[in-house]
Amino acid sequence: MRTGNPALNDQTFRALPYAGEQAAMTIQGTVNKTGLLLLCVILTAGWTWHRFFQTSDPASVAVWVTVGAIGGLILALITVFKQTWAPITAPIYALLEGLFIGGVSSIAESQYPGIVIQAVGLTFGTLVALLAAYSSGLVKATENFKLGVMAATGGIFLIYLVTLVLGLFSVRVPYIHDSGLFGIGFSLFVVVVAALNLVLDFDFIEQGARSGAPKYMEWYAAFGLMVTLIWLYIEILRLLIKLRSRD
Repeated sequence: MRTGNPALNDQTFRALPYAGEQAAMTIQGTVNKTGLLLLCVILTAGWTWHRFFQTSDPASVAVWVTVGAIGGLILALITVFKQTWAPITAPIYALLEGLFIGGVSSIAESQYPGIVIQAVGLTFGTLVALLAAYSSGLVKATENFKLGVMAATGGIFLIYLVTLVLGLFSVRVPYIHDSGLFGIGFSLFVVVVAALNLVLDFDFIEQGARSGAPKYMEWYAAFGLMVTLIWLYIEILRLLIKLRSRD
């Protein structure tokens, strides 16, 4: 079972013991834990949001944005390699990502009023639409579909990695971060790929519940879904910023 989400790959359920019906992963359990992680994100995002609008100074949240971004990355890596720790690491990851999202969103909102509610609406609208399409069988996570999304996700990751490395040497990659047609087209492509990763996450959760994975995998699967949702939100916000900056 392949997935473009690095947290949810085709090796995840291999070698996991069958947990039995009483202690097995369920879809409802995963939904509940996803809701708890989302609440963690909202709590810390609301804190940094409030902190920024008290001062209207980006410097007031810059440290928290950095802590959230770096800390979230570290916790994500720990969770990927230590899946049994997910009941502890996943909520901490969500809290840290909330700091990052709240800071970035508040700064964007101060520059483009109303942009955050648009990004949030589009993110959850996409989630609901794809969940409905997956549940109805309109969209199926076939092997070719998984392979294509995984390849596209990997390509995007490499582009971002190269951009980051070059940025350390003050070399700016042209076009993709600009608000021109190419930059908007690139962001739209990334949004589509991020959205399609949701389908793979749904399939991962369904397969985990079907295979009787251990109960802690509910936290791990919820963590993987949050990784995709946060990525999708950031990319939608970035796309909207590009579009609004052209006005």
